[in-house]
Amino acid sequence: MVILHIGDVVGKLGRRTISELLPPLIQEHDAGLVVVNGENAAGGVGLTPRTAEELFGSGIDVLTSGNHIWDKRDAFDLLNEDSRIVRPANYPQGAPGRGWTLVSSDDGVTVGVVNLQGRVFMQGIDCPFRVGEEILKSLREKTRVLVVDVHAEATSEKLALGHHFSGLASAVLGTHTHVQTADEQLMDGGTAYITDVGMTGPADSIIGVRTELSVARFVTQLPQRFETASGRAIVNAVVIDVDESTGAAGGITRILRLEERGD
Repeated sequence: MVILHIGDVVGKLGRRTISELLPPLIQEHDAGLVVVNGENAAGGVGLTPRTAEELFGSGIDVLTSGNHIWDKRDAFDLLNEDSRIVRPANYPQGAPGRGWTLVSSDDGVTVGVVNLQGRVFMQGIDCPFRVGEEILKSLREKTRVLVVDVHAEATSEKLALGHHFSGLASAVLGTHTHVQTADEQLMDGGTAYITDVGMTGPADSIIGVRTELSVARFVTQLPQRFETASGRAIVNAVVIDVDESTGAAGGITRILRLEERGD
């Protein structure tokens, strides 16, 4: 089977790009399941019921997230109510929502999707290595096809998680930095890996933010109210080929699409 994982969707431009380009991407790659990181979909930070509905209407099966999922208060109820949306599983007990879900692909294959958050340069939450390993071992009793979205800052931590889950997960896919890396690989245990899938949203920006605002913050070291950029759109994603009987990945391919026109 083929799984399509799309990097962090940023703002209105990211949602519009998903709506326009996802259907042909699914057809082109014959994708049976679509996973998208949606933690920045609402105005560049957070997720709302309206933006989630818009994304699901485009053909998405599962929305993963990260530290910004908490930035919109109405996402709390959404996380509790919709099993298609997951937040990092290693948040402490009592956090709204769930850290993993089971879904069926178009051809009826059960797929487990797990969300984890790193701790290097981020909040000191529960250990993603121990929490993730426990969840993956439990889910392997239900399915062999398991995808992990690792929302983390440090390259070394993501790569360490990839090796730690090698042979347990079909794919370990990094998100959060909004910059697609060129290190896609198949690990010895049959696990597809990439440090960061990238971003879907404003190409003419600094990780989705208006360039002049981001530069001003670095130059002046003063607070800036960030705004999502406009202009051309970029799509960053990966396609993973998975043996549905064993869960082993047979290939991972990066996707980078850049629009020539602006919004």
